[in-house]
Amino acid sequence: MTMLTDTLAYIGVNDHDLDLFEGQYIVPNGMAYNSYVILDERIAVFDTVDFNFKDQWLANLKEVLGDRKPDYLIIQHMEPDHSANIKAFLELYPDTVVVGNTKTFQMLSAYFEDLDLGDKKLVVSNSDRLVLGKHELQFLFAPMVHWPEVMFVYDHTDKILFSADAFGKFGALDIEEDWVCEARRYYFGIVGKFGAQVQAVLKKAADFEIQMICSLHGPVLKENLNDYLDLYHTWSSYGVESEGVMIAYTSVYGNTRKAAECLAEKLTEKGCPKVVVCDLAREDMAEAVEDAFRYGKLVLATTTYNGDIFPFMRNFIESLTERNYQNRTIGLIENGSWAPIAAKTMKAMFEKSKNITWLETSVKITAAVKADTLAQIEAMAEELCQ
Repeated sequence: MTMLTDTLAYIGVNDHDLDLFEGQYIVPNGMAYNSYVILDERIAVFDTVDFNFKDQWLANLKEVLGDRKPDYLIIQHMEPDHSANIKAFLELYPDTVVVGNTKTFQMLSAYFEDLDLGDKKLVVSNSDRLVLGKHELQFLFAPMVHWPEVMFVYDHTDKILFSADAFGKFGALDIEEDWVCEARRYYFGIVGKFGAQVQAVLKKAADFEIQMICSLHGPVLKENLNDYLDLYHTWSSYGVESEGVMIAYTSVYGNTRKAAECLAEKLTEKGCPKVVVCDLAREDMAEAVEDAFRYGKLVLATTTYNGDIFPFMRNFIESLTERNYQNRTIGLIENGSWAPIAAKTMKAMFEKSKNITWLETSVKITAAVKADTLAQIEAMAEELCQ
């Protein structure tokens, strides 16, 4: 338990037992499940935590409450890592009023079939307010950031934005690490598809003075808030965060890798501000997706394989396009010992992507990198650096 202000307590937990968040994202530094309590004339608890940490979370809550009982349980997000302990909470505090929107309570019935709230339910609409005493809370619906029931809560008294999963990151809070990298990987992995919805709620939040952001994952943000808000604006508008080139490749016998590495060397020689080379068969796919959205230029290098493209490349491109990859420059390197179709196949996969600029130069490898291949790579490097 940590007091963030005189009246706001943090009662979240750290999870170092988890290997894959949401069954797919590697979390080497664990995960934080955040929960908060506002202590006022009426007490409001914000969300619960993952079921595996029920006892620890309830102990944290008891430490904050002492002999008092909570008046409200505010549910910002029904994903199980935040909602799993609602029933356990209500068994201890049955008189608590559960606060949510219409979609919240639809999901609550789906997750907890035998949970009857009776009159202990407050259904709020967008922009509704709830007064706790000195604290006045306002609900800001954030549908599809990244579930349909999600809502932010703004505390007008302390100027705090409770942002549900937005502004969250991978990593437990007892590990010190840079916010940006793991927040970017989290954003593009989990929220990235819903840029338009994030933009919509950021416009709503722009009407408020924000002095603290309390997410359901990751650290409480108190300083340089404009930096975090600017990054979220860039990410959700699919803007370019950093000038540079990402080269993503797959290689069966090393020839396509050789071409990718050669291109990276040429770009570095020509003064490219940043060059990132990624072996899609070996690097965490979420890290690769993060870099593709971070930089303004992307080069894809792969082989024709079974009349298609190499599976890791297909997976990578699908991961980009399903997250609305756009506003980027893309170059293609293909390898094929006979009947090469990799470049054509890759380009077709982006047919629904917006504002894609294709390099005029492409590289075609016939089996091995040779003199003509190096000339094409030189030309591609020159075009990328223009």
